[in-house]
Amino acid sequence: MRAPVVYVLVTVGALVGAPRGAGWAGLGAQVLGAPVAAAPPAAALAANDAEDEARDFMASAQRQLRAYWSYPVERHREFYFTRAFYSSGRNDLFRGFPSWSVDFPKADIQFLMGLKRLVNHLDAYDYENPVSLADPELLRFPFLYAVEVGYMALTEPEVLGLRRYLERGGFLVVDDFWGSREWANFEREIGRVLPGHPIVEIPPDHPIFHSFYDIDEIVQVPNVGQGRFGGVTYEQDGYVPVVRGVFDDQGRLMVAISWNSDLGDAWEWAEDPFYPLRFSTYAYQMGVNLIVYAMSH
Repeated sequence: MRAPVVYVLVTVGALVGAPRGAGWAGLGAQVLGAPVAAAPPAAALAANDAEDEARDFMASAQRQLRAYWSYPVERHREFYFTRAFYSSGRNDLFRGFPSWSVDFPKADIQFLMGLKRLVNHLDAYDYENPVSLADPELLRFPFLYAVEVGYMALTEPEVLGLRRYLERGGFLVVDDFWGSREWANFEREIGRVLPGHPIVEIPPDHPIFHSFYDIDEIVQVPNVGQGRFGGVTYEQDGYVPVVRGVFDDQGRLMVAISWNSDLGDAWEWAEDPFYPLRFSTYAYQMGVNLIVYAMSH
């Protein structure tokens, strides 16, 4: 895990957006002694507030994304390495940087360089592609990558956007979170997105382990510091690397979860002569398999 160089701190109010009610005009009329019109039904007010909140959130999300990223997206490429831009609430205030942006953009770009050499028939966009979970444009991209989900705190527009994305065929890969505390947070958040869909072990004969490379061992990929200097490869109480998933009712894998491992750091530091080849090789092979699966299912 590596914090980004630049971080624009946005207040919680600006991030979420304050819903605007319709009661102020009526209050003013009462003060002035004018007759007060009948209030709209509560359901209509709630719907209007939800729409306002979604619009405010999207405007704030776009402002934050522009602070990180300004590449124009070519709209007619076959594959985009799309990173999930999501809310972390107060967690970001304590950490000093947004959780979604860890290893961004170097990990994304460097992995794309390897992907294009290894799968040379794939027409992949050359740059990073962060997209808000609440953005309808997310539906254009069949592959989505999210990190540090142990700090995730989704807004309601993000919950609804990610649910729509997954139910319509999108594929989410979750990486770089460790231990029981971060697992509990992610389990709660994905439960909001996909209620009634349990997290289960992915069997070793599943295509994500064999779609391009045959992977017979789940390797614990450490962060760059631990990888360079040796010693333990785990963080917190995340001693054993695990690959789990969430399937839809037809048996399609919607979410692949790499827990107690950090594929992104291995992508980011693969060129470092002090970062062990064993970890970067596994991370690139697993990443390629996940993308080939996403593009073919």
